[in-house]
Amino acid sequence: MPWDYLRPLLKPNQTKIVLLVMDGLGGIPMGPVGPTELEYAHTPNMDTLAADGTLGQTIPIAPGITPGSGPAHLALFGYDPLVYTVGRGALAAAGVGLDLRPGDVVARGNFATLDAEGKIVDRRAGRISTEEAAPLVERLAQITLPGVEVTVRPVREYRFVIRLRGEGLSPELEDTDPQQTGVPPKPVIPRRPEAQRTAELLNLWIQRAREVLADHPRANGVLLRGFATDPNLPKFPEMFQLRAAAIAVYPMYKGIARLVGMDVIEFEGERPEDEFAAAARVWDQYDFFYIHIKKTDSKGEDGDFFGKAQVIETVDRALPKLMELKPDVVIITGDHSTPAKWRSHSWHPVPFLIWAPASVRPDSQYRFGETACAQGGLGTFPALQTMPLALAHAGRLKKFGA
Repeated sequence: MPWDYLRPLLKPNQTKIVLLVMDGLGGIPMGPVGPTELEYAHTPNMDTLAADGTLGQTIPIAPGITPGSGPAHLALFGYDPLVYTVGRGALAAAGVGLDLRPGDVVARGNFATLDAEGKIVDRRAGRISTEEAAPLVERLAQITLPGVEVTVRPVREYRFVIRLRGEGLSPELEDTDPQQTGVPPKPVIPRRPEAQRTAELLNLWIQRAREVLADHPRANGVLLRGFATDPNLPKFPEMFQLRAAAIAVYPMYKGIARLVGMDVIEFEGERPEDEFAAAARVWDQYDFFYIHIKKTDSKGEDGDFFGKAQVIETVDRALPKLMELKPDVVIITGDHSTPAKWRSHSWHPVPFLIWAPASVRPDSQYRFGETACAQGGLGTFPALQTMPLALAHAGRLKKFGA
């Protein structure tokens, strides 16, 4: 169980903690100098919290290591990502409510556009809509393999999840997504000899998938990533004695919340204010609220600097609705950085703001942005320390030692 030293220190309280995660929040200037997306955005409400709170910046995994969303979230939730590994497939499966058992193998899939030579033109098939993807997933669901049960479920837009269930399967497999265009998808390659049969089965499935998708102009291929099985994680409510709610739009982030034992709150809409309204609806039932904003990351991956800044501004405009609930601790951060300049995740430190009027020691910073966070009172620290900080500011930790 992680945080064994912390468990004897936990104490009950009536305080409420909000962890607001703007996915891929961190950025870098588009030129040699200039603002980041967060610094460019007009964020008067976050700036007020920054002036009254304390700033810092987190390292999701380790200096220089670019994190995936799964391990970066695990760190924020208090799980050492170098100890507790969760494949993206497990996150995707949990996000759509697909159960996992020991021995299952799951992967997240992307529909992709391939040219006549089988080379990748678009890794996301033009970001086809969920509605357009649904009948394609139905085609994939009809593919059978010898000796195993195959289940395929839609996730969102161009994404789907595949699960193999049977004897002797192994998730020790290499991704088929080469992370670039102009080259063919990679074959499924086993990392260990015991995964050879699983690799052969999945390569057969991919071949048949291309056959049943051949007539689609954009989604005529598939890419598989994040092979995984049931991670059997310790449960967040037991670790920290918190009733925890997760509010997210995208299935993957619902998935990681489910895997750690949070209750996923269902709601209508996709705007920040819809998510904050969902928190208000269940406010009295929970102590801890994980709220996830996805489109900061999406815009960063698209290379859309101004679009990412606009997403941050929409969160800021909605923030007063969240603050009306009178939380005791509010943390605003990202899971990792996704600079629009890079169009991808990066290893850069992530801006971090903690606001807790009963306990915070304000620093000299008054604006929420990377430069201010680098100079903030919290300094640069591992994202793994987020939960102890949250619990301390919420008055949920006793003294250590005599």
